[in-house]
Amino acid sequence: MKNILLVLLGLLASLTNLSFSQAAECDSTSKGFVPLTELGTGIYQGFEGGLYTGGVNTRPIAHNSAGVNMGWSIRPLNSSGAPDSLGKIVMISIGMSNTSQEFSVFIPLANPDTSKNPDLLLVNGAQGGQTASRISDSTAAFWDTVDVRLSVAGVTPLQVQAAWLKEANASPTDSFPIHAESIKTQLARIVRIAKNRYPNLKIIYLSSRIYAGYASTTLNPEPYAYESGFSIKWLIEEQINGADSLNYNPANGEVFSSWLAWGPYLWADGLIPRNDSLIWVCSDFATDGTHPSPSGRTKVADLLLDFLKSDSSGIPWFKKDVYIAGDANRDRTVTLSDLIFLTNFIFKGGLAPYPTKAGDTNCSGKVDLGDVVYLVNYLFKGGAEPCS
Repeated sequence: MKNILLVLLGLLASLTNLSFSQAAECDSTSKGFVPLTELGTGIYQGFEGGLYTGGVNTRPIAHNSAGVNMGWSIRPLNSSGAPDSLGKIVMISIGMSNTSQEFSVFIPLANPDTSKNPDLLLVNGAQGGQTASRISDSTAAFWDTVDVRLSVAGVTPLQVQAAWLKEANASPTDSFPIHAESIKTQLARIVRIAKNRYPNLKIIYLSSRIYAGYASTTLNPEPYAYESGFSIKWLIEEQINGADSLNYNPANGEVFSSWLAWGPYLWADGLIPRNDSLIWVCSDFATDGTHPSPSGRTKVADLLLDFLKSDSSGIPWFKKDVYIAGDANRDRTVTLSDLIFLTNFIFKGGLAPYPTKAGDTNCSGKVDLGDVVYLVNYLFKGGAEPCS
């Protein structure tokens, strides 16, 4: 009962905008900044645009390949963190009030989507007032509250495998790039804390702030919202460039972080349409011009859902029934190793294929000896390909 009360109080704080006395600056419809996704090799105060190095918006090939492999390795886990066909894949949100408000709309938007993986459980871990500077402390109460929310949802920290991280700091005053570097350092601490608390957390997608040109308070106005995008860009670049403190690959030494990548990029210059037509109108914000209104939350939720359904690292676990027929061990190839995997499952109580139909090579509706025989014929006798 106490845990449930804590969650309800946390949600109330996250979802309520308290005592904003100033109206949004609705005349501030543009700040003249170019979205990072369109700045490309152009320069903002001496720094190149693009989401990734070189002014591009696509992940480097090797980093993308690692992320895709991570995505395919995600499968349901039980409360002890062991693979279990009856377990769950848990995705959490990490961040402050805006993140909480947006994820609270994302969950009911995503859950009824017919393409969503039914094994996926979404838990809103973001909380009001929990800025980057606060939660970059491993002892912050924020993290205990996330664990309480996981418990109320019927899962454990060991089942968390994906996260959406969106953060900012309250009332920033430092100039650029000092404040952006500060957030980058705090984000680095946050991803390390998250990996330590959720050891099976494989992927963290990061998003920067939405437009803040309508802000009527000093909570997090422009240009800080725009410039926070550089914090994420630089953080991910550090991981790609091999920073030991952000290592996600056991083959390269001790693991301190999950695999990091941009999630949806949310910033657009007010009423100036991005190339994808995204704009931010004043009615997309609460009266402080900083927190999103219901329409603003929906815009972010839509962008997040579209991203997860289309990104190569998200598709394998976010969408249902993503598999290659005969690929029992989920390494995206059909080889002798799949035959061994199936044999171990059928005769030795080994791990089940995920999803189960990946091992149903003859489409009989079950996985049994017939599938082993079918796969032997395909691999060694020129038989028909596994069916799907």
